[in-house]
Amino acid sequence: MASISDIEGKLTIESLMEKVISGGYISASEANWISCLGGDYNTAVMSAAGAIRQRLRGDCIDLCAIVNAKSGACSEDCSYCAQSSRSSAGTAVYPLLDKDNVLAKALEARNAGVTRFCIVTSGRKVSKNELQKIGAMIQEVAGIGLLPCATLGLLDKEELSYLRECGLVRYHHNLETSERYFQSICSTHTYGDKLKTIEAAQSAGLSVCSGGIFGIGESPQDRVDMAFALKELDVDSVPINFLIPVKGTPIDKLSFLGPFEALRIVSLYRFILPEKQIRVCGGRLQALGEFNSLVFEAGADAILTGNYLTTAGRTFEDDLELIRQNGLKASGSSLC
Repeated sequence: MASISDIEGKLTIESLMEKVISGGYISASEANWISCLGGDYNTAVMSAAGAIRQRLRGDCIDLCAIVNAKSGACSEDCSYCAQSSRSSAGTAVYPLLDKDNVLAKALEARNAGVTRFCIVTSGRKVSKNELQKIGAMIQEVAGIGLLPCATLGLLDKEELSYLRECGLVRYHHNLETSERYFQSICSTHTYGDKLKTIEAAQSAGLSVCSGGIFGIGESPQDRVDMAFALKELDVDSVPINFLIPVKGTPIDKLSFLGPFEALRIVSLYRFILPEKQIRVCGGRLQALGEFNSLVFEAGADAILTGNYLTTAGRTFEDDLELIRQNGLKASGSSLC
C-alpha cells in the first residue's frame, strides 16, 4: 500500500501536470522539486510528461539528421568533445565536404522520411569562404524538400542573414549547460558568446535549436537553470544530449547516465518547456539502451536519427519503426 507521502507526491505531480496542460508554467522551485524526486516517482513523472506531450504537441514526431561536414582540429577546448583541442581521441580530421557529398547524405535522409537536415562543422566558426560554400549547400538541401539547419559556430547576424537568404530555416547552437557551470567545461569561449549567437540568429529571422549535454558533471540545479535560460530565450527546439565518454577527452572517466535518470531529464524539460520541441539527440542509444522505447512516453516529440558526429546512432528504419510501435507518426508522413 502506498504511503501518505507517496500519495501526496503523486497528487502534486498531477497538479503540476494539470497546471501545464491548462496553459500555465511551473516555477523554478517546482521544477527543482520534480528534479529531486526519488526513483520511486519515475513512472509518475514520465507519465505526466507524456500526457503533456500528447495534449500540447500531439502525435507527430519531428525527425532530423545531420552530416558531419567538417571534422576535428577544433581550436575550442570543450571538455566533452572528441574534436576539441583538449582531446587525444584520434577523431577523423577532414576539411569541408564538397556539395555533392553533403547532398548525397541529405537525399538519403529525405528518402528515409526525415524532414530536417543539419550541416555541422567543427571549429569556433566557419570562414567566409566556407560560409559561401555552405550557403550553396543549403540551397540544394532546401531544393530537395528538406528543412535546412546548420551548426557552424559563433556566427554574427550578417552571416546568419546571408544563410537565411540561401534558404536556412533553423540555426543550432547549444548553451550546453548552465551559465554557472559553463566555465568548468570550456574556457576558449564564454556563455555570453553563446547567448550573442542565439540572439543574432533570432534577429536574422531564423528558428533556433538550442539545448545541451547532460552527464558532464553538472548538478540537478544546473539542469533546471539551463532549461529556464532556454525558456527565457524562447528557442523553438531543445536538443537533449547525453555524454558518451570518449577515451582521450578530459572527462572520459565519467560514467553514462542511467536510463531512468536520462528519461527523467527529458520529462523535466517537457514540464518546463511544454510547447517546445524536446529533441533527444546524441547518446540516446548509449544512455537509454533497452529503454529507448520510453523516450516518447517521457515527453520527447523529436529525435535525431541516424549517426551522430563521431559516434554511431540508430538507423532511420529502426527509429521509424519505434515511432510506429508507440502509435505515433513521423512528421514527414501524410498524417502530420
